[in-house]
Amino acid sequence: MYKTYLYAHVIWAIRNKETQMSKPIRVVLYAHLQKMAEEKGIKIIQVGGAADHIHVLIQLHPAQNLAQVIRQLKSESADWLNATQLLPTGFEWEEEYAAYSVSPSAVKQVTDYLDRQEEYHKTKSLEAELEVFEKVQNG
Repeated sequence: MYKTYLYAHVIWAIRNKETQMSKPIRVVLYAHLQKMAEEKGIKIIQVGGAADHIHVLIQLHPAQNLAQVIRQLKSESADWLNATQLLPTGFEWEEEYAAYSVSPSAVKQVTDYLDRQEEYHKTKSLEAELEVFEKVQNG
């Protein structure tokens, strides 16, 4: 029996790259995102991020459309943050996102990377991080 392993490392930012998410809010948001995704048949392997953006490692089912999955995750999480009023102002994600395919053999490396996001972003901005990804993608 063949199995399908489709992994994507997806990154999206808060509207205008505002630093709205403190660590306690990220912890609660990540737990909510995992629970909501599971209820909707979306398999999140790992979540990480910083005050202005989020990283999600997803395993897609062959019938799932990446753009639809991301739209659902972003919409649900923004609606939830606004409904719970955990933040003092309204919350929105940027429309754009970056998505990178991940080989099954690299899943552990990506999960470790997402675990270290807070430390990583003490010295590097989201833009610097995305530039590194672009260099790797373009060889």
